[in-house]
Amino acid sequence: MSINDAIKKRRSVRKYLPRQVPDKLVLEFLAAAGWAPSAHNSQPWRFIVLSDLALKRELASALVESWASDLEKDGLPLQEQDRKERFERYADAPVLILACFTMDGLRKFPDLARQSFERDLAIQSLGASLQTLLLAVHEAGLGACWFCAPGFCKQTVRKILNIPDVVEPEAFIIMGYPDEKPPAPTKKSVDQYCFKNKWGEQL
Repeated sequence: MSINDAIKKRRSVRKYLPRQVPDKLVLEFLAAAGWAPSAHNSQPWRFIVLSDLALKRELASALVESWASDLEKDGLPLQEQDRKERFERYADAPVLILACFTMDGLRKFPDLARQSFERDLAIQSLGASLQTLLLAVHEAGLGACWFCAPGFCKQTVRKILNIPDVVEPEAFIIMGYPDEKPPAPTKKSVDQYCFKNKWGEQL
């Protein structure tokens, strides 16, 4: 398919067939992700492919409990059905990948302001890599979905997966053979988010 078709027809897939995805195919997708552009060509993305069922269940359970705790602080108790759905989303995903980033290879500045900008660059680079990954999965006829859950409980994820301090957990990608065909989401028109020369001036 053309790149425009891949961009426009890709969907966030949450339901999958009970069919195993070959490891070789997963590695091909991750290799494609490695071709994304990155700041200073630092390639700061790091991926952990979770295949151990017990580990996936432990991690999924910890994420759900962290989410429940946050909701409780907001006075919003977590419903049992929501708890079950969140747990199964990660524990039962045919492929579960944790996306992380590191500051290795990026520039180091003595002041916090400029150093925070370099962190922004690492996150932007990871985002480019994730989009490349999602498009590669779609082009191959599989489905995938990005979730931000690990970003809300980084220390929990880091402890369970023995992730070093220099690597920061950021997102999940689940993937598999689709068992649904989500409709196209509503998108803003280009004139709603693009301007010419100055903010607010239409193209």
